[in-house]
Amino acid sequence: MKFPLKEIPTVTRNLTIIAAALAATSSLVAAPAFADHHKTAMASENVPTVGGAPMYPTKTIVENAVNSQDHTTLVAAVQAAGLVEALSGPGPFTVFAPTNAAFAKLPAGTVETLVKPENKETLAGILTYHVVSGRVSASELIGMIEANGGKAELTTLNGGTLTAAVEGGMVVLTDAAGGKATVTQADVFQSNGVIHVTDTVSLPG
Repeated sequence: MKFPLKEIPTVTRNLTIIAAALAATSSLVAAPAFADHHKTAMASENVPTVGGAPMYPTKTIVENAVNSQDHTTLVAAVQAAGLVEALSGPGPFTVFAPTNAAFAKLPAGTVETLVKPENKETLAGILTYHVVSGRVSASELIGMIEANGGKAELTTLNGGTLTAAVEGGMVVLTDAAGGKATVTQADVFQSNGVIHVTDTVSLPG
């Protein structure tokens, strides 16, 4: 049995009106709040992680690299070689970044020797052998490889050459000494370039 609205007690009617108003207000507030949260969550999902740390595309190569637990040796080497300022510049740069495990493959005592002040020039030469001018994405690099009969020669900042090829579905870099480094994580974009993580230190000869 239905009752006309005028027969509903005044207090009950007022509470109903207030509740409806609050519901409308909360929906207006909640919608943009949810949208903002959703956008933040989506942005977080699009930021890759390296060494357990987010690599923000708004930060420089150095600013991001210092947070990677997999690249503490590389960061220490960059600092010892005096390359922090250079790699913090506008670039853009493409950096093939060896992990700590990659440096650990070198003969015992190699890293400790290279970071000594008297070996600064040699260390800088090795590190800049991992850097190419310009922002070269994985797809661009693979395109270069395919366009050149299966190999692409990359001129590094130290003047040497890295030869890139696709082996077993992975991009592999061959250095001047014949050593091979595999790109294990590609396209980590930075504000001043891009990082491709590698599993081996490339040597200029």
